[in-house]
Order: sequence, then structure tokens, then C-alpha cells
Amino acid sequence: MKWLVTGAGGMLGRDTVDELTRRGEQVTGLDRAALDITRAEAVERALSEHRPGIVVNCAAYTAVDDAETDEERATLVNGDGPRLLARACATHGARLIHVSTDYVFSGDARATPYPEDHPTAPRTAYGRSKLAGERAVLEELPGASAVVRTAWLYGVHGTSFVRTMIGLEARRPTVDVVDDQRGQPTWSADVAARMADLGPRVGDDVHGVLHATSSGEATWYDLAREVFRLIGADPDRVRPTTGAAFPRPAPRPAYSVLAHDRWQDIGLPAPRDWRVALHEALPRIRKESPLRETP
Repeated sequence: MKWLVTGAGGMLGRDTVDELTRRGEQVTGLDRAALDITRAEAVERALSEHRPGIVVNCAAYTAVDDAETDEERATLVNGDGPRLLARACATHGARLIHVSTDYVFSGDARATPYPEDHPTAPRTAYGRSKLAGERAVLEELPGASAVVRTAWLYGVHGTSFVRTMIGLEARRPTVDVVDDQRGQPTWSADVAARMADLGPRVGDDVHGVLHATSSGEATWYDLAREVFRLIGADPDRVRPTTGAAFPRPAPRPAYSVLAHDRWQDIGLPAPRDWRVALHEALPRIRKESPLRETP
């Protein structure tokens, strides 16, 4: 089975290519320079040339705040691009895994994780653009596609909250971190492994929406304290604050915890706890981080 990964220059895209390569799969990774998914002719050419059996779309406009004043561009990349990919997959008989986000929900739940079939109600331009992509994929390729929602990603490649905390620990005596937003810190390598497991199963019996976040839940403050603890720093140097202390153009969800029931439905275990994943990921992130030696 040939795989094609779009957005292969990003954190999740690079991890997905690495995971598939490690498994001995035949995979081609195309970054934004190699494939602009908003251009129909480029998408058609990529599928004609590489003839993948499975496409994983990691390409996305991810600037959540910028999208508030650039929704047209965000929708072009996050909505129209996935539609073009789904149409090309339909033409060439390929399956498609499309990466989406918790921002498709309102984020105002309080204690019950969002199931995969919970009504969507995005509150941001970014969320609306990602929901447009979900709908496009499921409309164009209903029996041969899967939408994988994830959130709070960190990884070895690129920038992330975890990498930022490692750097701030080296530079500041204390760090103020938001304690009124709850979600699921998720290692991008775990999501890549999930999609590698999922790809061969996508078809008539396995399609639709799945949630690929770590199990458990935490606030940003909880996550920062755990990062400090695992790198040998005093967690009490992390001080709690509210989201109001860091105003952003796009409102952040107060509650972004996602349920994972569909994994068990298709015969795969629920994702592991976020603390277990972080414990494994941190040594790799610190090894690669340019911030680790910052005085």
C-alpha cells in the first residue's frame, strides 16, 4: 500500500512520515512547497504521479488568531483544499484520512468529554474553516474517508507549548500559566501512530469521525507543572492564572476534552494517558530543542 502525506513539513506531517517509514510502508511526504492543496491541478498531478492507496492530509492553516482577520484564506486551505483532495481520492480510488481539531466544538462543556457525534458549533474563524473541511471530506468521499480530530499537540518537530515551557524554565524564575482551560495534551507521534493503524481499516465499515487525543485531561497549568517536574525543576515555579490574563483575538475553548469511544468500536484500544506519553516524549524533545541550553 502506497501512502501520501500532505503537509509533511509540519510537526504532525513529519511524525506521520517517520512512523510510516519505521513500519516499512512505502510513503511519500509532500510539504507545502511540493504540494499546494488549494490548487486542483497540483492535487490531481500529485495523485496521478504517486498513485497512493491512502492519503493523510496534515496540510492546514493553523494560525488560530490570524484567521479571525483572514478567514477567507483559512477556509481556502482548511475547507477547499480538503475538498479537492477528497475529489481526487474518489477519482483515483484512494482512501483519505483528514486531520481536524477540537475547535469545531463550542468549548463550553464542563464535565463530559465531547463524543464524536456531538453537534459542532465553532466559535472562531479557524474552527469554522476546519469544520468546512470535515464536511467537504465526508461529503465527497463518504465511504472511504476518516476525519481524525486532535488537539493540544506537542512534538519533537516545530514549536509547541511543551517546548516553550522547557525554554521558559531556563530563563525565568517563575512562569504564569492559564489554569481555566481544560484539554488533553497530545504527543504528535501518538497521533501519527493512530493514523498508521487506522489507514488500512478505512473503508465501508470504518469511516467518519474519530478523536485522536490522549486520555485524561489537564489545564495548561497542569501540563506546565508536569513538564517542570519531569525535567527536574520545581513545579511550584509555575503559577496559575486565568485566560483573561492573555487576551487573544480568537477565544480559546474553556473545555476541549474529547471522548474516544469509536476506537474501541473499530477494534483499537483507547489512546494512552497524557502523562505517560509526555514522560516518553520529553527526553526526545529536549534532545532536539534549541532552547535546552539557553542561559
